[in-house]
Order: sequence, then structure tokens, then C-alpha cells
Amino acid sequence: MTKTVFIDGASGTTGLEIADRLTGRPEFRLIILDDVKRKDPAAKREALNDADFVILCLPDDAAKEAVAMTRSASTRIIDASTAFRVDPEWAYGFAEYRKGQRDRIASARLVSNPGCYPTGFLGLVAPLVAAGLLPADWPYSVNAVSGYSGGGKALIERFEGEGADIGYRTYGLDLAHKHVPEMQVHAGLTHAPIFSPAVVRAFRGMVVEVPLPLSAMTGAASADALRDTLAAHYAGSKVVTVHTEAAPSELLMHADQAPSDRLDLYLLASPDGSQARLLAMLDNLGKGASGAAVQNLNIMAGLEETSGLRL
Repeated sequence: MTKTVFIDGASGTTGLEIADRLTGRPEFRLIILDDVKRKDPAAKREALNDADFVILCLPDDAAKEAVAMTRSASTRIIDASTAFRVDPEWAYGFAEYRKGQRDRIASARLVSNPGCYPTGFLGLVAPLVAAGLLPADWPYSVNAVSGYSGGGKALIERFEGEGADIGYRTYGLDLAHKHVPEMQVHAGLTHAPIFSPAVVRAFRGMVVEVPLPLSAMTGAASADALRDTLAAHYAGSKVVTVHTEAAPSELLMHADQAPSDRLDLYLLASPDGSQARLLAMLDNLGKGASGAAVQNLNIMAGLEETSGLRL
């Protein structure tokens, strides 16, 4: 049976990419409001409550308003904002990061799509902390670079507009980035990680790194054990790949990178095993946003999880 989907915020980057992934799929029919009706609260309320699935691609406050407007118990919601990512009433939409999460998403009415940076961090750290191979009380740091599309229209204009000359932008300098609580809560950490995000002159793509001084970390397993545990945790996944081959000499994020819904994980260690670097590579608009939303939609609808994804 065809299910109806309403994307609220369909004109933004994330919404457009979700719609693109759903194009040509007979399992879904998009409810589309024209420019006039999009600004009509009554038309929006009707669409929210008539749809089988609603995907919110809105700022946090607007997402909260849309959820409050959705009174139908049969409408299931996927929210791509940060508004509900640590709310226990919402299923966290990262099916692979811990056991049982896929089943929770499948049965949930409310699913919060993960953030792009937290997807990389949690994909690396959460399974290892849960297995007791990394300490939950270590003060972790996270270094990450992203394509500028993740900043929305204003940042895209800064990088692409007339006279734009930005090559690298570091931000979150107040150490209060909105993704930090999500990282701490879902990894089960005692301390909030120190997060150092940056944007580079590439439209899409992301590299997330967590350095591990293993010899100084009481209770940490060896680099080989960490890598083996990650590989076993994600074994069989069509989306997440743990690379166990010899360490590459470099990892590249291209300025014109193609869209992808994959998550690639690496654990690279020093020759004596005293230090390691956990690295995640993903598309901030793919597994970090739109691809994750479509994956969650597939799971909730009881369909093949990777249908419509770019793998």
C-alpha cells in the first residue's frame, strides 16, 4: 500500500535531497503544498495530520511548532532538527549505533534524525564504550571538518557568493555547540566532549576524528581489539563499513564530492599501539541528514532499509 509523506521544509537543502531519494519510488506519494499553501497554517496543519509520515526539515522552534500541530495519532514523524535528539520520548534515528535501536525505530511514532557530526562520533565511540573497551569517564575531544552545505543558505552564500574567499572556517568557539549534548548522552559519557568543528571549501562531505591516547587511558583496550570490536559490531551492514586493511597514507575529502549515504570508519594506530585515531568519513547531507531520514523512513514503513539510498 502506498504511504503518503509530507516534507515540511521541502525547499531547503535537506528536504530537496530527501525528495530526490524518494522520486520514482511507488511505495510513497509526496504531499506537496504550493508556495501559497505553505504559508497557510490551516493547509499545513491539514497536511501534517493527513500524512502517514511527516519529515521535518525545519529550525528547532519551527519543528516544535509543527509537532504540536500534529494531533493525529496515526501520523509518524521524523524530525531532522536538534529539538528532540536527547528527548527520551523520541527514538534516536541511528539504527546501527547500538543493539536494539533498529527495532525501536521500526515501532516508534516519533524519530529524531541524528546530527551529522554526532553520526561520525557516535558511530566510532558509542559501540566501544558500550562494550567496556573505552572508558565512559574519559574527557574525549572531537575534531571535525564539514562541507559548507551543512550551514544552510546563509553559509552557502558566504562560500559561493560574489567575492567569497573563505577557505577554512572554524566555529563553535564558545564550546557550546548544540551537537555536544547529543554526543554525550548517546555515547553514555560522564563528561561532555570538547568539540572543535570547522567548515572547508567543499560543498558536501565530512571527516570526524577522535584521538585516543591509549597508554594514558585506564581501562582502554588495545587498538587491535577496538578495531575488531567495531568490525564485529557493524558486520553485515550495507551502510557502515569498518576498514581493516592497512592504514592509508591519506584520506581525502574532495571539493566536488559525489552524494553518498555511506559511513566509513577507520581506526589508525601508532606502531607501538600507544596512540590511535578514530576517523569517520560521511556525507553531511547523506548519512548525516537526508540519507539517514530516508533510511529511518524505510525502517518505519517496514521496507528494505537501503531502498533509495546511494551506496
